[in-house]
Amino acid sequence: MGATAEHDVEQLRARLNDYMARHGLRSTEQRRVVTEMFFASDGHLSIEDLLDQVRVKEPRIGYATVYRTLKLLKECGLAFERHFGDGVSRYEVAWSDEHHDHLICVECEKIIEFEDDDIESLQHQVAAKHGFKLVRHKLELYGICPDCQAKQS
Repeated sequence: MGATAEHDVEQLRARLNDYMARHGLRSTEQRRVVTEMFFASDGHLSIEDLLDQVRVKEPRIGYATVYRTLKLLKECGLAFERHFGDGVSRYEVAWSDEHHDHLICVECEKIIEFEDDDIESLQHQVAAKHGFKLVRHKLELYGICPDCQAKQS
């Protein structure tokens, strides 16, 4: 992990510790393991995905611990819960200065993150046109990825 990424993770840890202190929550070793594995992840993890990763390091950690830890991270703004139409909740780290949108394949469920300045600008224009001050948004585009299109041909 590079110096910038380590600094970002340190900020996430500090925000979590502050939130837990304000809410009278204690930090357990199992919660720390789950949190560290989540902060080190990239992409969009289901509870089961994270549980599989965590159990490599600590086999005694159960589903309920991972579920409760992700719920805590979501509540304190350190995780985003995403729903991509397949009935599975997925989570990603809520980096403070990052925003991206998603392309989701309806065949293989591949998720591609992307950023586009033109789309960002257009969303702000549309919001302003309707008198909205945009505070957050999410864009999910569903389609068939190139690999699945090739399989269909």
